[in-house]
Amino acid sequence: MSKIMRLDRFVSNQVYEVSRSEVKLLCKKGKISVNGRNARPDDKIDAEKDEVFLDGRKIEYKEHIYIMLNKPKGYVCSTKDGDSPTVLELVPKELYREGLFPAGRLDKDTEGFVLITDDGELSHKMLSPKNHVDKKYYVELERDIREDTAQLFEEGITIDGNEKCLPARLERIDGEARKCYLTLNEGKYHQVKRMFEAVGNKVTYLKRISIGKIFLDENLPVGNCLEILHKYLPQFLDII
Repeated sequence: MSKIMRLDRFVSNQVYEVSRSEVKLLCKKGKISVNGRNARPDDKIDAEKDEVFLDGRKIEYKEHIYIMLNKPKGYVCSTKDGDSPTVLELVPKELYREGLFPAGRLDKDTEGFVLITDDGELSHKMLSPKNHVDKKYYVELERDIREDTAQLFEEGITIDGNEKCLPARLERIDGEARKCYLTLNEGKYHQVKRMFEAVGNKVTYLKRISIGKIFLDENLPVGNCLEILHKYLPQFLDII
């Protein structure tokens, strides 16, 4: 795919707070340069080769962006405003760009790792059932975990009477009767909660801690974001 584009498109795509009309004004003021010369908004540039500076700061070209969010309770994984705030409202302006969306969903009352990106192709591959990308959760429960729960989940438990789940892996936490890790590679509606309900238990706290081989940064506060280096993402997910 060609990376030749107009300067105003390049700047507005890479710097969220700058619109294409504002690029024109910035060029008139000499605030934008390309390869050391003052630029015009209709200049054609090679996004991967030319050096573009805005107010002395180099604009690094990223075809796509990948953001790790430590989602708090109360936010929905959606791009549209509704009765509840969306996860996109937690993305800081320095990481924000048009076209961002959450790749997959977490329930409103579930915390943890949400991947936010503008890469539709990667999202499709990550969410496709045929790719079996693991999602690991930390779970707290109302009652002690039954001895047969791990085996039932590994065999593929049936929820709500007729909906069969793919095999899932339950890992007990030493010394904890009501806490565990659960790894799934599918995403049915309220799946973790429904699986435990099928064995007579109830989830009291749920947090997603990994997607594929990417683990939620343990130092990332709830409600905060950090950028995942895009060149490493495919090898972590093992889906491309």
